[in-house]
Amino acid sequence: MNITHLEYFLEVVRQGSFSKAAAALHVTQPSISKMIQSLEDELGATLIIRNAKQIELTDAGKVILAQAQQIVERFQNLTAELDDIVHLKKGKIRIGLPHITGSTVLPRMLGEFNQRFPNIQIQLFEFGSKKIQSGVQEGSLDIGIVCTLPAKTDIFAVVPLLKDPLRVIVHPGHPLAQKQTIRFTELANESFVMYSEDFSLFDCILDRCRAAGFEPKIICQTAQREFMTQMVAAKLGIALLPSAICDGLDPREIVPIAIEDPQIYLELAMIWRKDRYISFAARSWLDFTASRLTPAAIVPNVS
Repeated sequence: MNITHLEYFLEVVRQGSFSKAAAALHVTQPSISKMIQSLEDELGATLIIRNAKQIELTDAGKVILAQAQQIVERFQNLTAELDDIVHLKKGKIRIGLPHITGSTVLPRMLGEFNQRFPNIQIQLFEFGSKKIQSGVQEGSLDIGIVCTLPAKTDIFAVVPLLKDPLRVIVHPGHPLAQKQTIRFTELANESFVMYSEDFSLFDCILDRCRAAGFEPKIICQTAQREFMTQMVAAKLGIALLPSAICDGLDPREIVPIAIEDPQIYLELAMIWRKDRYISFAARSWLDFTASRLTPAAIVPNVS
């Protein structure tokens, strides 16, 4: 048994299938299957039930999973420390970020960082905030950008990046389009174009609807804001987007409306595990972003 056996096993569990794990690791599915079979043969126990649509762990597999996560995490910490010593000012950072960050200052900051540290490789992974938090917690991501502040402050270190209120967007011909502000109760009969469920903003909006006394009628869910605006422009429903994004929309197709208190905020924050070794590459990114954050970059809480 070597560390690769455990890494492949963890990826199969994380992805829920052999094919998805193979794609994530950039290897063939037979290679994954052979590695897992080799691990099972060495341990003398079946770890994964393969005859279901989605893989299922046996009792032995659950035991190995708990131990493998700790072993792989410690190995990654060890190799990261050695890499800092052997390859000074080189390295790789795995950053998870939601699709919505395309309209923030992050792309420009990434470009500036690349110019200053050309030997540091940045790998970007686009997920919803929930999956990003899980990735940082499990160790598949070094740093995450999330849309709401994590509740697990004992696990994550957090640096706020941006706080931006959401607005309701409607078609210019919508009956609500002439309003300056809107109460959430007025949206009870509307069709919602919503974020995917792995987005933390999905939970925020759903909770706000329920607090207003109704379950939203969701006609579709998406991770793409362009699709959201297209659906609204086609008069198929309403959506909620951060004000910074709303400011760049075509007023002939989309009308943004402010929400009356309590607000819903996009709260971009950078997170990483408190108890995990921070590599030179990751420390460089954290120091770089911290030097460019100013109080003016964070929208104040006006609620």
